[in-house]
Amino acid sequence: MSENTPYRGVVVAAIMASMAMIAIEATIVSTAMPQIAAQLGQINLYSWVFSSFLLTQTATTVVFGKLADIYGRKPMILIGITLFLFASVLAGFAWSMPSMIAFRLLQGIGAGAIQPVAMTVVADLFPGNQRGKVQGYLASVWALSAVVGPLLGSLIIHNLPWAWIFWINVPVGILAALGFIFFLHEEKRTRVVSIDVLGAALFAISISALMIALTEMETSISRSAVLSMVVSVVALVAFVWQERRAEAPMVAPDLWLKRPIAFANLAVFFASMSIMGLTTFLPMYVQTVLNGSPLVAGFALTMLLLGWPCGATIASRQFARFGLRPIMIVGSLFIPVGTGLLVLLTPSSSAIVAGAASLTMGFGMGLLNIGALVLTQESVGWSERGSATASNVFSRNLGSTLGAAILGAVLTYGLAHSTNGQPITPERLQALLNGTGAFLTDAKPIRQALQQALHTTFIVMMLFALMIVPACIFVPRARASRHIQQQA
Repeated sequence: MSENTPYRGVVVAAIMASMAMIAIEATIVSTAMPQIAAQLGQINLYSWVFSSFLLTQTATTVVFGKLADIYGRKPMILIGITLFLFASVLAGFAWSMPSMIAFRLLQGIGAGAIQPVAMTVVADLFPGNQRGKVQGYLASVWALSAVVGPLLGSLIIHNLPWAWIFWINVPVGILAALGFIFFLHEEKRTRVVSIDVLGAALFAISISALMIALTEMETSISRSAVLSMVVSVVALVAFVWQERRAEAPMVAPDLWLKRPIAFANLAVFFASMSIMGLTTFLPMYVQTVLNGSPLVAGFALTMLLLGWPCGATIASRQFARFGLRPIMIVGSLFIPVGTGLLVLLTPSSSAIVAGAASLTMGFGMGLLNIGALVLTQESVGWSERGSATASNVFSRNLGSTLGAAILGAVLTYGLAHSTNGQPITPERLQALLNGTGAFLTDAKPIRQALQQALHTTFIVMMLFALMIVPACIFVPRARASRHIQQQA
């Protein structure tokens, strides 16, 4: 596979189709889950339908990135699509909540192969000065999926059995697989490498236990959360020991600790923590504190989906002129500015300010994410490109998960210590979000308490966002920037 490969457009279409399956899965499932849970029962396991997918996706991303470097991109992405589609079919036949969670775990493994390997294929097919443009297309896929997913989920729930929420992936996945089978051609590369199975297993255990602990801690610090965290730390220590002695480590420390990759991934990590707070809590603020309609809240959040592709597109066109590092630094400045606008929100603020904050953060994310990804990929050769790309994707996923847990804990703490020491119960909050809270006599105190708790949450978001700036500044003036400029 090279930059002169014919039918690159068809391969890109296959990549976009495979990425669309993952991107739309979160929003379409969240729309349908209330009806699915009502039929399957065991509502106490509701959140695990989402957490299980993210758990295995994050835990296997690095593993498949390494395997793509050893066995090639094509076999790994086809394995990922097969697993994802097989799990999607099974999920449609789920007979209980535990079975649904099991099939979502399998779906996550498939997603863990598709996302990093697909992005690595883009790096193989396009030179650095063209790659940002294609990554901008992929960013648009995620943005469009976030808008289309809820609408499509609603249509399916009202007109078809809920199983089609998952089965709709099948034709899309088959078309994507055919595109890779017939049009993605790789050069035969002979690599005799021993597989670090123990390292892969320890890494998966450590990350899985960490994800479980973070999920549990979103509500309370339980015994199971503490135990999961202990297991994660022990497995991580064992993993580091194993990687130091392995002939071909699954996660090579010399790769992850390369200065361009380390600081680019650190910037993406903090950016994902910040953006998770925006997507999770901005709609709540608009609906409850600003007393806006769900439509207005959706509009405010949609500005993120407008700014992100715009930032990615502009970045892709300016790489050759300014270099990767300056683009990342500019992006890192936009994100704290956006969080600053959120901190300035008050009950008398206009929803336009919330939308402006969302747009600003999205634009910054478009600049930063594309710059960090291309920089990471250009810092290594072909034989390590899959692992490098996977490290970037892993940093995003881990940042999103950790951000959701920390910011959720901040909000929960704020609500528990508001209204003169009387915590806001989930029932009262749900009533307000559903619109029935307007008829409650204590609606005003609830709004005030939410404003205080969300204001604190936005301050913590801004602290995360400020950490992005030094991470980007410490990115070296790497060969990657000069390499891209030479390609122009």
